[in-house]
Parts: sequence; structure tokens; C-alpha cells
Amino acid sequence: MEKDRVERYVKSLERTIQNNYHYLKESVEDFQELCRLVSPEKQIPAGIAIDIREMYKEIRNRLTEIKAIEQLLQGKYRQYYRRDSVRDKELMEYGFISKNCYSKFEHTLVQIEAIKRLKERPAKAEHEREPLPWFRTRENQVAFFKNLRTLMELDYEPTPEEIGEERRDLAGGRGLTLFLFSGDSVSLDLLQSRAQLREHDILERYSAEEIRGMLAHLREVSPLEVEKKFRQIMESNGLVRLKCLLLPVRSSKDLEGDLLEFIRKALHRMGEGELKTLSI
Repeated sequence: MEKDRVERYVKSLERTIQNNYHYLKESVEDFQELCRLVSPEKQIPAGIAIDIREMYKEIRNRLTEIKAIEQLLQGKYRQYYRRDSVRDKELMEYGFISKNCYSKFEHTLVQIEAIKRLKERPAKAEHEREPLPWFRTRENQVAFFKNLRTLMELDYEPTPEEIGEERRDLAGGRGLTLFLFSGDSVSLDLLQSRAQLREHDILERYSAEEIRGMLAHLREVSPLEVEKKFRQIMESNGLVRLKCLLLPVRSSKDLEGDLLEFIRKALHRMGEGELKTLSI
């Protein structure tokens, strides 16, 4: 009699697992479709974010319930329970799919909010304008902007409480050097293949006839020291036909004005193999 009662109880637990399994089989697919409706390029339908969160919560509750029941069956009622390996695999996939879709959904909401704030932000002041478009790729331009932003944060006049050795060392030591190699593509190919940069430095093949880059300095570096380094690079690799232009940047003010036109004219006046540091 006791055995019959236990078997009925085990079957009722198995029915609960099966009911939850069928729910998930239908709901996870619907959940995927719902999440696909949310993207930075589309306007989110009213209430969809709430629906997605509620649906995800229900999916996680069902998966949690199944896991708890299976632990009970595999423990106390092991002799009455036979696992379904195919169903277990599908349930694991449902958990992975739903979690992945929800993570993408939350990330997309963050993107949408960032875009919204950007659109609502008033026109930038002159000192907040976009940095010099020194690189073509978005990744390199973002890295350049991060380094430039550090300099911009040091541009303001410190209060008396902020003045100290640490502040003066930081302001006096940090800087950037933008560099540009111009010339024949064969020499640039050789330079690009042999270039060795540090973690925060950038080198980009801007075009067939031009390489651009940035060196980040965490200490005081004189233009002569940078020039010496670049001369060594050119001479050791036999790059006698390239033009090399260096641009020290100590403050965001160094990038004001029509700098690209200034650089273009300076390059035009240079001869092959010449290295020059621009003074702004």
C-alpha cells in the first residue's frame, strides 16, 4: 500500500515536470521572437519591456521548479524515477537560450538609453567638440578619444586644495604623440609588419600611402627623444623614402583649429626621408 502511494506521488511529480517542459517548449520560442523586436534601430512597442521581464521570470521559475523536483526524485525516490536524457538536454538548452536572449535584451536597453541621452544632449560647447578624426576605424578613434579625454580632464585650473606634487607630476608628465608616415606602399608594408607597440599605443594603415598612429606617454618625454626613436625605426628598416611627421599633444588645445589642413600642407613641403616635429 505504501509503495502504491509513493508511486502515485512520483508520477504526479513527473507530470509537473512534463507540464513545465511543454510550457517551456512553446514559450522559449515566443520569448526569442519577443526579444528580437527590441533593437536600437527600432521603436520599442509599448509595454514590451515589461512583458519580456515577466516572461523571463516565469521561464526561470519553471526551470527552477523542474530542477528542484528532479533533485528530489533522484535523491529520495531514485528507485521509482527514470531520467529522460533527451528532455534534460532540451531543458538545458531552453535555460541557455532564454538567459542569452534576456542578456542581449538588457544590453540593448542600455544602448537605447545611451542613444536617447545623446540625442537629448544640447549642442556641445566649443571645448567639448568631437576630437580630431585621426583614425578611420571606430575602435582606434575611441581609444584615441579615451587618451585625449584624460588630457582634457587635466586642462582645468585646479583649486588650491588640488595643487600638490602628485597633481603637478600628472599634469606635467602625461601626453600624446600623434605620428604619420607617408610614402610608397612597399615601405609602409614593411613598417607595418615590423612595428612593435605598447599596450596603449595605436598604429593604423590609414590608406595605401599613409600610416597613422598614437603614442601615449605616462611621463615627461621631450620631442627630441621621440624624434630619436623614430629616426632609429626608419634607419634600422631602411625606410629612406618615407616622410615622418610627429605631433606632440599636451592639451586638448593643441588640437584646435584646422589641424588636418595644417598637417597636409606640412607634408607637402617635406622631402623623402625627412622627419619633422610640428610645433603648434
